Amino acid sequence: MPLRAAHFLGATSLGLLLAAAPLATPLTIAPAYAQASPETTSVPVGAEPDGTAVSLDVDIYRPDDTAPQPAVILGHGFGGSKDNLEVQAQTLADAGYVVVAYSARGFGESGGNVHLNDPMFEIADAQALIDLLADDNGVQQDGDDDPRVGIVGGSYGGAMALMTAGADDRVDSVIAQITWNDLGEAFYPQSAVDVDQPGPFKKLWASTFFTSIVGAGLAQGNLPEVPEAPLCGRFDPELCTQFVGAMESGDTDTALIEQLSAHSPAPVLDQITAPVYLVQGMSDSLFGLDQADANASALLEAGTPVAVNWFNGGHDGASSAPPAAAGGEGGPPGNDGATPGDEPVDIEAQQTDNALTWLDGTLRAQEPVIQDTLPLPAFSYVAPPPTSGASAQAYSDAAYPGLVGAQGAAEVATLPLTSTGPPALISPPGAVPESLTVVPGLGGLLGALPTYALAALPGQSVAFDTEPIAEAMLVAGAPQISLDVTSTTELSSLFVSLWEVQPGGAVLPRRLVSPVQVDLTPGEAERVDVALPGGTWQMQTGSTWRVLVTSTDGSFRVDPALRVDQISLASPSLSVPVVEGTAVAPGSRWDAETIGVAIALGVLLLLIGVAALRARTRPHPQVEEFLDVPLVVTSLKKAYADGHLAVDDVTWRAERGQVVGLLGPNGAGKTTTLRMVMGLIRQDSGTVHVLGQPVYAGAPVLQRVGALVEGPGFLPHLSGLDNLKAYWAATGRPAEEALFDEALDIAALGDAVERPVKSYSQGMRQRLGIAQAMLGMPEVLILDEPTNGLDPPQIAAMRPMLTKYAQGGRTVVVSSHLLAEVEMTCSHVVVMHAGRVLAAGSVSEIGVEEGRNLESVFLSTIAGANDGAALNAVRPR
Repeated sequence: MPLRAAHFLGATSLGLLLAAAPLATPLTIAPAYAQASPETTSVPVGAEPDGTAVSLDVDIYRPDDTAPQPAVILGHGFGGSKDNLEVQAQTLADAGYVVVAYSARGFGESGGNVHLNDPMFEIADAQALIDLLADDNGVQQDGDDDPRVGIVGGSYGGAMALMTAGADDRVDSVIAQITWNDLGEAFYPQSAVDVDQPGPFKKLWASTFFTSIVGAGLAQGNLPEVPEAPLCGRFDPELCTQFVGAMESGDTDTALIEQLSAHSPAPVLDQITAPVYLVQGMSDSLFGLDQADANASALLEAGTPVAVNWFNGGHDGASSAPPAAAGGEGGPPGNDGATPGDEPVDIEAQQTDNALTWLDGTLRAQEPVIQDTLPLPAFSYVAPPPTSGASAQAYSDAAYPGLVGAQGAAEVATLPLTSTGPPALISPPGAVPESLTVVPGLGGLLGALPTYALAALPGQSVAFDTEPIAEAMLVAGAPQISLDVTSTTELSSLFVSLWEVQPGGAVLPRRLVSPVQVDLTPGEAERVDVALPGGTWQMQTGSTWRVLVTSTDGSFRVDPALRVDQISLASPSLSVPVVEGTAVAPGSRWDAETIGVAIALGVLLLLIGVAALRARTRPHPQVEEFLDVPLVVTSLKKAYADGHLAVDDVTWRAERGQVVGLLGPNGAGKTTTLRMVMGLIRQDSGTVHVLGQPVYAGAPVLQRVGALVEGPGFLPHLSGLDNLKAYWAATGRPAEEALFDEALDIAALGDAVERPVKSYSQGMRQRLGIAQAMLGMPEVLILDEPTNGLDPPQIAAMRPMLTKYAQGGRTVVVSSHLLAEVEMTCSHVVVMHAGRVLAAGSVSEIGVEEGRNLESVFLSTIAGANDGAALNAVRPR
């Protein structure tokens, strides 16, 4: 599909990515690389229910200081292993801690099955690691069988940290990130206030949760014997059966909810005495702020010291701040629009400082830590910038105010609402089509795109707008709205979200939706109070905000029966909690720390696992001699998990002014090579340089490359022009740099450019895809089989266009299996077969040799590919 790789790295299939990578990894503490090998040991733990013995695969990292030191246990995210903890562990060891990094039961090289943090299994396993530390002479001891120990984890590991602290009073400090309070409520979320019943089933996240572990086994070739063996991988069979049943039926499964709730921190929070630092993302459709709020509230009620941080990210990646609304001015009260922190920030270093501040202040404290002596602010949060391009502002408060109900807020502002259209909405038979608000785990990809039209489907949505904001305010918490709902059925599911209305269309800053599922009496109105997704907003003077209510959402399972609801306002206003947090000055520890956590964790979770690979692999360096060469491919090799060697020692280059044809039959390795050139997949060995700069996942130089790889992909309900504009907006570059007129001339779509793309023929989509790849006139243009779907006149028209494009000093790379087309279109050719380069050079030179044309060269090289002498004869010297 058309893309600039630097902006669309998260476009990889989430399910496939999670099959080999953790669902979420703990906070990356620093970009250090391990200097010494850890001690690797196997720790026996409790057996499986069937009696199978289980041992955990454990690494122990030790500081240089041989005196007894406090210890830290690190827990990984779902689908990960101890390998994902190497960087964090080494950095903590360098800071003077004994560190235990381990693969949880059912993951990595540890034995057993996955029980989703069952107190009888995973939590008992963590207690066994505390026992291990109690017998370690290098660990500081507080008493007999009582080591000084903290636990740090994210998502799956974060719940483990909280639950272990609740089960074992030997735990002295906890950092729990992006994790849950009640896993049953997380998968059946309910945003209707004071409604005691499960909400709609979170089907897409449930599927991702399941396939992240089952898919890992399948990717490794561990295929079950069908039908004897269940498709459960290393999931506990009983839990797997319940989970699969819920995903297949979509029904409210009370037994599953109770099981998941038991595998949660909620039942044991009142037993935790160790100080807890909770870090939660404001763009997290898996575990939202409501889960952190429930954890914090229960801990504070129990008298446990707690600090809470809300950052601009989560399992869905970092939010993109929307552009300022027309006429907007200023920031929150007392800020005057200022946004400190614009100077460069060493993000990784601030992450280190943040985590170590908490651990040092709790594990090395001389006196017990209480709420008044926390090493970090009791409540800290990031507000999105009041203008596009500005830095986020960090704030801190003396106390955590709570989320729902705006407890502790300086005030609750009421923003008058008016309806913008008809009050009725329909849930169509089969609940199809579904509104699309965000793609779980890949929400960052949609942050800058105009997705409102996909969410507010005609006839399936109702909207209410505020009046323009009279005075700028800082909102921190969960806004609330009261609706009157009248339905034709006894059960209604609704999805409510908060948008900012801008001149170019409504934007969803938090990319989250509040699900509501309530019992009703058909034909009778009932009031439903809804808590919207929590977070922070800087509502600017003059800005307008919209509450959107939809009958479906693609992330949730709803009753497929036909239903019509009438929605009106029970109270004609939106309530928002307004706070007066203390802005942290630039250069202070917490401002940089908060921004560091916000940005780095958002990027980490958006890429989900790619960050883990990059943490262990240094990009190859800049090459001075290639600085003026558009593209240099050197010794690329790529083998897949099944052993297939797709690309083997591929070397070639493309100079300025050339149209280079990558020629070979299907399966020759052309597309795999181009995907490595774009940084979309990682080579096993070899290098790619664009203008001397190394190419890897997220490389900045990829902004200078345009591509159409494996066919175009567009939002079907938008017009061709709107798709081009949406794509360009996602790059973050000024609109005037897009050169839309030139691109539309290339597409030659005429008036059809104003029609929805879903009405386009294959050839029209292909032409639009080529035009999209050319937006901004990139220095290197890569087109994978660009003639697919084009008729002969269109193909003929493309040839001079590509030549003209390259003559301007740019470079074009075209892959094709059509000999004649390459010969007529390209100035140079690279012939590939079975993953190898058989010949490379100018079309004229190769064709003139011995009076042959390109077809004869191609056929002879293919025929001699298995003959070493013939192969060497046709290879470039």
